[in-house]
Amino acid sequence: MNKDSKIYVAGHRGLVGSAIERNLRAKGYNNIITRTHAQLDLTNQSATAEFFATERPEYVFVAAAKVGGIMANNTYRAQFIYENIILAANVIHQAYLHGVKKLLFLGSTCIYPRDAQQPMPEDCLLTSPLEYTNEPYAISKIAGLKMCEAYNMQYGTNFIAVMPTNLYGPGDNFDLEKSHVLPAMLRKFHLGKCLMEGDLDALRRDFDSRPVEGVDGSDINAVISKLEKYGVSKSSVEIWGTGTPLREFLWSEDMADASVFVMENVDWNDLSNGMIEPRNCHINIGTGKELAIGELAGLVAEKVNYKGNIVFNTDKPDGTPRKLTDPTKLHTLGWHHKVELPDGIERLYNVYISGLMAEGR
Repeated sequence: MNKDSKIYVAGHRGLVGSAIERNLRAKGYNNIITRTHAQLDLTNQSATAEFFATERPEYVFVAAAKVGGIMANNTYRAQFIYENIILAANVIHQAYLHGVKKLLFLGSTCIYPRDAQQPMPEDCLLTSPLEYTNEPYAISKIAGLKMCEAYNMQYGTNFIAVMPTNLYGPGDNFDLEKSHVLPAMLRKFHLGKCLMEGDLDALRRDFDSRPVEGVDGSDINAVISKLEKYGVSKSSVEIWGTGTPLREFLWSEDMADASVFVMENVDWNDLSNGMIEPRNCHINIGTGKELAIGELAGLVAEKVNYKGNIVFNTDKPDGTPRKLTDPTKLHTLGWHHKVELPDGIERLYNVYISGLMAEGR
């Protein structure tokens, strides 16, 4: 890419897309195109086609997706598979039709089998069944990955898929129902601390800033009732599952840096060279480090300064027992992560608190 290349970042308001846009601008790229969902619905085929025909981007980052944690994935199964497959199909096909020079499709390591070998190399894809709770989302990401491979092989495009591990960072979603495990856990411990300390004003500010199921901070009794639903009381915070599953986490700005690195330095031919039947040419993006959910809970509680009890609800699902990426391919290409988890959690909590303060609540 040149500094004046026309670059489209799909999903620029999301956790990863916003980080990619910041990374590009910091590196001097000055011709970046963005659209909000209200301006462009990428699940609408004709609207997507019109956008590509009008704007003619040279490079595309596909960071747009419908995402959520274990509860959202399992509850909104139809929406997750439909919206993500349609979005990927529309963007990838229009990128081909309109001569995009390179496209980077962002997936997720949930594409790998529930009982995959650990750590998970790229070639363990499709070797055994997926984790049931996020199967629809995983299938949509596999479809996007395979579309990139297929279009490269049939049409000579330069479309690359990257599969990041669990991400967290600035712009994260802290919704108690739909967010991923780390931001949800951080918010629950923060609210548990406020409740334990009797800081009702802090609870009101939090719910005013981020209402939960339509409940804002105007009715403190409704706030406390809603917290009880999500397992937050004066004495304890509930975490889903047994606490034993192992997870890997990557700071979103590291993910963005890796994505821009791949776009700048890696081509499809670099990944498929020498393969008789090119497959699994995607790239894992992760740290190669993991910890148990129970350990994560203790670490987050420490950073938030939560002093209460942590209770594990074993009636709730654990999800995949272990999900550790093998980032060897990415390391060989020349990129390594920079932000370690303890530092990242501290940064995320500062972002969360700063957001409340910035809104004047």
